Amino acid sequence: MRIDRLDHLVLTVTDLEATVDFYSRVLGMEPVTFGQGRRALVFGRSKINLHEKGREFEPKAAHAVPGSADLCLISAVPLEQVMAELARHNVEIEEGPVRRTGALGPIDSVYLRDPDRNLLEISVYAETS
Repeated sequence: MRIDRLDHLVLTVTDLEATVDFYSRVLGMEPVTFGQGRRALVFGRSKINLHEKGREFEPKAAHAVPGSADLCLISAVPLEQVMAELARHNVEIEEGPVRRTGALGPIDSVYLRDPDRNLLEISVYAETS
């Protein structure tokens, strides 16, 4: 077996509407509804499926709790633009910009929290010469 990429992941959230608002308004993800009223956020070639705490779909993670995720998202725009957009939405940058290592090499990142206090790392791949 050889895994190619991550297709989707699931976040368990306290408030579906607050999560959809944050990820769509601040991060530019597209909210979608699928199946029998399920909610998700689409971006690039990936999506985040949303489960509301206490109303999760089966099967689910063994310990599905809001605020337990730590995600790194790659931006399609420069980090300066990311930081300006976060400031425009009054979203606090918890740390950064800092240099980290992504799946394909060095990345420059800022860290913030979503409404459930999940840690989000927004990154761009560093220029290499």
